[in-house]
Amino acid sequence: MDAHEYANLDATALAAALRAGEVTPDEVEAVARRCLAAADADLNALTRPPFEPGLSHDPDGPLAGVPFVVKDSGPVARGVPFTLGSRALHGAVGAVDQEVMARFRSAGLVALGQSTAPELGLSFATESSAYGVTRNPWDLGRGVGGSSGGSAALVAAGAVPFAHGNDGGGSLRVPASACGVVGLKPSRGRVPCGPLVGEAAFGLVCEFGLTRTVRDAALLLDLVGAPPVGEKHVAPPPPRGSHLEALRAGPGRLRVAVSTRPWAETGVDPQVAEAARDVGRVLEWIGHAVSEEAPELEAEDVVEASLLAAVSTTAALFSGPRPPDPSLMEAVPARILTETRGYGALDVVACLQAQHRITGPVGRFFQGCDLLVTPTLAGLPLPHGTLDHGAGHTVRSWLRDIYAHGPFTAPFNVSGNPAVSLPLAQSREGLPVGVQLVAAHGREDLLLAVAAQLEEAVPWRDRRPVPALG
Repeated sequence: MDAHEYANLDATALAAALRAGEVTPDEVEAVARRCLAAADADLNALTRPPFEPGLSHDPDGPLAGVPFVVKDSGPVARGVPFTLGSRALHGAVGAVDQEVMARFRSAGLVALGQSTAPELGLSFATESSAYGVTRNPWDLGRGVGGSSGGSAALVAAGAVPFAHGNDGGGSLRVPASACGVVGLKPSRGRVPCGPLVGEAAFGLVCEFGLTRTVRDAALLLDLVGAPPVGEKHVAPPPPRGSHLEALRAGPGRLRVAVSTRPWAETGVDPQVAEAARDVGRVLEWIGHAVSEEAPELEAEDVVEASLLAAVSTTAALFSGPRPPDPSLMEAVPARILTETRGYGALDVVACLQAQHRITGPVGRFFQGCDLLVTPTLAGLPLPHGTLDHGAGHTVRSWLRDIYAHGPFTAPFNVSGNPAVSLPLAQSREGLPVGVQLVAAHGREDLLLAVAAQLEEAVPWRDRRPVPALG
């Protein structure tokens, strides 16, 4: 198997080739390592050299031998150092596997490396003083989004068919849009966040990953999305028993809403807005009932509720054996660390009340609608350095700044709804444009079934970045 053959297979096809004996696990790992090295040389998407050997996994799992990478959002994997993209956390090592990592191992996935992320995952740009700038395979002068940016870049470049990530305000969907891959944020309570936490960031953060195909997203969700044991939130099982079965059965005729109106004080690039409207037209042509509407939400409520994710992330650092040194941190994370020290119970209650002001309207909206279509981002992938991580921000001003670029994603972390960014368009400049689909809580089956219809109607498989390995 050469790099071209490898990079053109998704995880499902690669696993099938391994089961059929068309290629051996050693051969796949060897080519994956070459592809990771080549991609990292261009993109700076790995935090350190690949793991040697790869992390242990079940050789009989359904995806046995399929390579992937874990995000530096730790602790993710037992025995693996992590920094959360920060110089202040040097020397930290995962004591146990996250439950989702244990499920990755059981599925047979082989972790070969660790992908870059912005400091503490608090940005829509994967740029950090610890690891530098991660570059976009479509245009090396542009960013990859964040915070799961290194993972998205490696999937887009063909280095791995799947990469772990998580999403607390758009951290899977934003880089998926910037890099032209599939980024699914599951429902709150679908994928476990334990064992070290029972409710990640008050329920705003979800674990999952990035793929190149919808079927891979459905398969992976079936493998890692079993109900978490003992956690506060548990999503209902898929109505048809599995998300792959939902793809085969189709969604039926749905009520689809389309909106390009952002939940932030910002404009939307006309190319991006038109991409979302085009998806509405395609869905109407397929046979769905399409209208223009969206939940009524206040932008400041989204910001206030999102403070739950920012504050809980930094608060967790204070419980560690060595609290981080703010002098080693970038200005924005250091400011968030300082503000977190001053937060009290009444401040947290105010954020929770803002969360309820989002969750209620979103829940009621999906009583009269099956699917919402929006842009993923307000514009195209940003040139490096556009999001200023320097001094002068408060936590709220920083959130307003990044939400001006990504105003469509965070409301659904707050509400807990499943959402996916699909690479359904390209700009005149040849850059990927993602379109977001959102469904009612627990209805990833509808989300993925419609995504599969769009993948067939508006295929993106042959659109690959120039530096890609395949």
